[in-house]
Amino acid sequence: MVVAVGLDFEERLALGVGHAKVCRGRGPVMAEALTAAIEPGCSGIISFGIAGGLDPKLRAGAHIVASSVICAKGAMATDARWSQLLLKARPNAVHAPILGVDEPMMGPIGKMRKFHRTGAVAVDMESHIAADVATGHGLPFAVFRVVADPARQRLPRAALHAMRDDGSFDSLAVLGALLRAPAEIASLIAVARHTAVARFALTRAHRGLGRGFGLADFG
Repeated sequence: MVVAVGLDFEERLALGVGHAKVCRGRGPVMAEALTAAIEPGCSGIISFGIAGGLDPKLRAGAHIVASSVICAKGAMATDARWSQLLLKARPNAVHAPILGVDEPMMGPIGKMRKFHRTGAVAVDMESHIAADVATGHGLPFAVFRVVADPARQRLPRAALHAMRDDGSFDSLAVLGALLRAPAEIASLIAVARHTAVARFALTRAHRGLGRGFGLADFG
C-alpha cells in the first residue's frame, strides 16, 4: 500500500502502518514519488490527512471518506469496497465527493462557489494526484480526510507561509508574515485552533482504521 500525505504530521501517523510506503509532497513531486513507490503486489493508494471544508455544515474534525475525487480532468470514483471498509471503521464519516486543487483555497466565497458548482464537501491538494496515479496503474484508491478549516474560515496569508513545499512547518516565515500584516493574528489563531482539532480527530481516526487503513491485507 502507498499513502499520499501533504504534511509532516500526517506522514508520521501513516508511517505507523506496517509496510505502507508514505509519499509526501505536492504536484509533480508527489506524482513522481507515488509512481516510484508502487511495487508488484501493491494493494492500492490512499490519500490521508486533513482537508479544507467546502460544505458549510461540516465543522473542524469532521471525517470524510470520499466517494470520488473531482479535478480539472473530471471525476474519478474511489474504490467502492475500500471506501465501505473505511466507513465501517468510521461510521460517522461523511461519504461524498471531494475536490482536488493545485493551489490553496483561501476565502469562504470561493469555497462556497466550488461547493455549489461541484457538490464536493471538502478540498485538498493531494487526492487528485493520488487518484490519477492509481488510475493510471490500475490500482484501487481511497481517500480519508478530516476537515481542518471549515468552509466559512478564511485562511490568512500568513497561513500560506506556515508550510514549506515538503509539508514541514516554517515558524520564521509565519512570524515574518505576521510582522508585515499584524491584523491577521486573530485569523491565524482561529486557523491554529481548528487545525489542532483536526489533528486530534485524525489521530483518533487513524487508530480506529486498523491495519492497512481498512484493508486486512496489503502489499
